[in-house]
Amino acid sequence: MTTTDTPSENGRTGPASWAPGDQILWRYRGNGTDHVHICRPVTVVRDDAEQLAVWMAPGTECVRPVMLDGTPLHREPLATRYTKPRRTARSQWFGTGVLKLARPGQPWSVWLFWERDWRFKNWYVNLEEPLRRWSGGVDSEDHFLDISVHPDRSWHWRDEDEFAQAQLVGLVTAEQAREVRRAGRAAVAEIRAWNAPFADGWEDWRPDPAWPVPALPADWDRTPAHASS
Repeated sequence: MTTTDTPSENGRTGPASWAPGDQILWRYRGNGTDHVHICRPVTVVRDDAEQLAVWMAPGTECVRPVMLDGTPLHREPLATRYTKPRRTARSQWFGTGVLKLARPGQPWSVWLFWERDWRFKNWYVNLEEPLRRWSGGVDSEDHFLDISVHPDRSWHWRDEDEFAQAQLVGLVTAEQAREVRRAGRAAVAEIRAWNAPFADGWEDWRPDPAWPVPALPADWDRTPAHASS
């Protein structure tokens, strides 16, 4: 894993590029806070001026937010999902693995999902703050609204109810909501044009079987000393 923050050849300030097989953390802060509440150890597939690609393997130990009594967020009624107390909990990623793709400065990442037999399922556009790189990985803040993209190139919005509720309880301001919608429209334009990464053949990619499942470090919530876009 790269541990020093240095200017890179593409003009980005921050960690030098990671090599395929390096293990890093992909994290999300709670909205409007500096508190990390989602942490997923991943393996680097590609990292260059154009794209960061990482693999989250099945069985990876992660950190996720839950309600104070341990109830998963999706089981909490929407009316109280963002207002009742929460805590973080360790859990395993029991689904199939996920390939995550992100371009520098772009306010979304694209995730690829497969069935257990490696039949491609769909792309998932996660609208979020552009990733900020640090020596141990990347950080972002989720923006609630998402897009599903299917192999036949059809698409639909996801989690519009959560996006509306986040605005209602003040987690997303009116200006932030407009910015998220603008980002969503820009992502939809990329989908309709079938630009990268949808046209890049990532659905045929497979992980190196020699890669071990990354471990969740004890200091998964450490504060980066030098974070950058």
